[in-house]
Amino acid sequence: MVPVVAIATDRLTKVFPDGTVAVDEVSIDVASGEFLVLLGPTGCGKSTMLRLVAGLERETSGHVLIDGRVVDDLTARERRVAMVFQDYALYPHLTVAQNIAFPLRVAHGFTGDVNARVAEVAEHLGIRRLVHRLPGHLSGGERQRVAMARAIVRKPQVFLLDEPLSNLDAGLRAELRTDVAALARRLGVTTLYVTHDQTEALTMADRVAVLRRGVLQQIGPPAEVYSDPATLFVAAFLGTPRTNLLQGAIYVEGDRTVIDVGSQVLEVPPSDALAEHHNDRVTVAVRADALRPVPDGASSGPVLRGSVRIVENLGHEALVHLDTGIVPTSPAESRLELPDTGQHLADVVAEEPPTGHPFRHTLARMIPHGRPAAQPATARTQYGFYPVYDPEVTDEPPPLGDVVVRVPAPVLPRRGESMTVAVDLAKLLLFDRAGDRIRL
Repeated sequence: MVPVVAIATDRLTKVFPDGTVAVDEVSIDVASGEFLVLLGPTGCGKSTMLRLVAGLERETSGHVLIDGRVVDDLTARERRVAMVFQDYALYPHLTVAQNIAFPLRVAHGFTGDVNARVAEVAEHLGIRRLVHRLPGHLSGGERQRVAMARAIVRKPQVFLLDEPLSNLDAGLRAELRTDVAALARRLGVTTLYVTHDQTEALTMADRVAVLRRGVLQQIGPPAEVYSDPATLFVAAFLGTPRTNLLQGAIYVEGDRTVIDVGSQVLEVPPSDALAEHHNDRVTVAVRADALRPVPDGASSGPVLRGSVRIVENLGHEALVHLDTGIVPTSPAESRLELPDTGQHLADVVAEEPPTGHPFRHTLARMIPHGRPAAQPATARTQYGFYPVYDPEVTDEPPPLGDVVVRVPAPVLPRRGESMTVAVDLAKLLLFDRAGDRIRL
């Protein structure tokens, strides 16, 4: 029995010759037998990270450790790791049995019965009946099982999987992700699994490490990373449907604290943390499961109102898109790609105090008047004023301020209907301009 090992990276960095920083001082620890998922969008450095651990890439700086031993100078074979690639990488002229046996036949020091070992692994993966076929005669799921069998046949210390299910259809992917996680835990092999699919990450992992542009954003158990995101990027990336991201500003007046989202106001309990962000621009993140339809006129807690624009009927429930008139946070800013201009909401100017809304009238008086009229920082609407944010240059039509809400079947709203939804403050997420969490 091969001893189960732990793996770690210590400020691991990879800079390619063209200057691209693929991995930026990432330090993680993976416990013996743990299943850790590296999650992030395409190009965030996940696969590069895996190749550095495998020894297929040479790090620019930092270290890879296996069982506490620095292995920077060891080859992939010496590190006793096994890697499964997205494209299977099977030899088309070899049978399934020959593909699985290949690592044993080229390995130095293997003295066991190759055929017996191949049969054992094929049984593990449920492909015993396929051992005499060629890869070209297999389905995508069967080829992926063969690739996994070839990876584990040498009883590796570390199992590395680089988006192994991304080429499969949705139904087969759901089936195989269960099998992959169960196999890794049954074998007790320390596993690093790369994916951009949040469903895979949340359902398979013991812990999830979220990467963005080569930088580790957050690491922790799936439930913790989902419900308690540390950064705006993590909140934006996790959530199905995509998290509602709304631009807003915090105002504190006496014992009242509100989040002004432009066309509407959310009143929240006062707190020292919010008081420190008085007049600050923020991003309000609200997932669909933090909203629930309530009768019009309901006043028990903060609510949002809008008209139904789209109803996506999923059978057991529907995803309802409400046009609320709220300015959404742009995709670029949710990924923190826009530079911080240094503007502060204390600089906004209301040219004329809005009428018909006493609290907004008070807010308008609270705002200092100091910016030139040629550079207005606010826009007036029928609801009052809201801050003008950094524009995005895009060919797409202007956003409608959609907020997506889950509505249980069978009673579904119709397009054009008005709807009021209550906001669960326990699930309301706020982020400052740097993308860091503001805790209520």
